[in-house]
Amino acid sequence: MKRGIFISIEGSDGSGKSTQLSYIKEYFRDHNLDAVFTREPGGTAIGEKIRNIILDNENSEMFPLTEAMLYAAARAQHVRELIVPTLEKGRHVVCDRFVDSSIAYQGYGRELGDCVGVINGFAVGGRMPDFTFFLDLDPAVGRGRISSAHFDRLEKEKLSFHQRVYEGYLKVMEEGGGRFIRIDASKSVEEVRSEIYAHLDRIFFGERENG
Repeated sequence: MKRGIFISIEGSDGSGKSTQLSYIKEYFRDHNLDAVFTREPGGTAIGEKIRNIILDNENSEMFPLTEAMLYAAARAQHVRELIVPTLEKGRHVVCDRFVDSSIAYQGYGRELGDCVGVINGFAVGGRMPDFTFFLDLDPAVGRGRISSAHFDRLEKEKLSFHQRVYEGYLKVMEEGGGRFIRIDASKSVEEVRSEIYAHLDRIFFGERENG
């Protein structure tokens, strides 16, 4: 049985991930592609409980390393309980954030450095996305798109934190090779959707079209 394709969606807060994920779901449905849509932190019962701890605004005293390890713990469960079994059944997986988020947010945003990559290396056991869409948007613009009334614990951080996260994403993308697909998220919603759809056409049907 052919293994499914693993796709992750990344981007700074306010980059439009949620909107584009809804369109990606439509794409998979319209093209009869069997996929599981999931998110991080979360994706499993255990992961969702960890998510609530991480993002809870009451947990303001959480140390950066604690935060990083909680993300990795949720990811370890996610990979083994959901992602790997799904891919091995020949189904595709589309994940809202994955390891790259931890590198950007905790490695660069929290300034924890290389230890975040080491922790997550154990968490994922070598399982990385086949393709990663990065919705590229200036963090100042992205934060302006989100109502401050709905900020979670990380979204409440200062702009300087989110600027470090963004710079971290750019470095991760630079080092990530051909896995990354950069999308200019400053364009209109329809333009972003069309660009993502074109890449999905290439990923799933490019070989057929070229044949």
